[in-house]
Amino acid sequence: MEYYERLTPAQFGAIEAISMDMWEPFYLATVETVPLAKDKIVFDRFHIAQPVNKAVDKVRREENRTLKAEGIALLKGTKYLWLYSEKNLPEKRKESFESLKAVNLKTGRAWSIKEMLGELWEAPSVEAGREFFQRWFGGARRSQLEPIKTVALTVKNHLEGILNYLRHRVTNGVAEGMNSKIQTVRRNARGHRNTENLKTAIMFFCGRLELHPH
Repeated sequence: MEYYERLTPAQFGAIEAISMDMWEPFYLATVETVPLAKDKIVFDRFHIAQPVNKAVDKVRREENRTLKAEGIALLKGTKYLWLYSEKNLPEKRKESFESLKAVNLKTGRAWSIKEMLGELWEAPSVEAGREFFQRWFGGARRSQLEPIKTVALTVKNHLEGILNYLRHRVTNGVAEGMNSKIQTVRRNARGHRNTENLKTAIMFFCGRLELHPH
């Protein structure tokens, strides 16, 4: 809220889209202060993927416990494998992953539902995205996988902000990348005596300064 209080009417008018995570205080502060905010808020796809990945992992953990009780170690050591998307799967893991997918596992079904949701961000329009979501939501709710059913409701409750991506095509990617660089600066410095020193270090390392002599 403090950030918005510093903006002028002209700056408010220039806001076309606001990418954010699903934290409610961010959302409420924006809706209360930014004109037509509900049409401009875009829930970042990375922060949508996080709870969906957690739901897949919860299915894996529950199924792994059941299998271990039967003396089956099929899912042992596969936690991070199921968090990959199909296109980002390391080449060296593809063969073993295909073998896992061929088994009738609840975890495999949960992963497939997660992967299908990723297609939402490729929809050509809001209308197409809404139609796709309805099909995805129906499949997720019929999956008989409680963590997936629960996260499907979370996605549904934030659907309008998710679909706004198809209007504005913005993400938190640049901001997340910058924040990662800032955290690296802080770690490498082992701390700063005061805030001004930290600001100077951030500007030096992240400001794209031209350091070559002319």
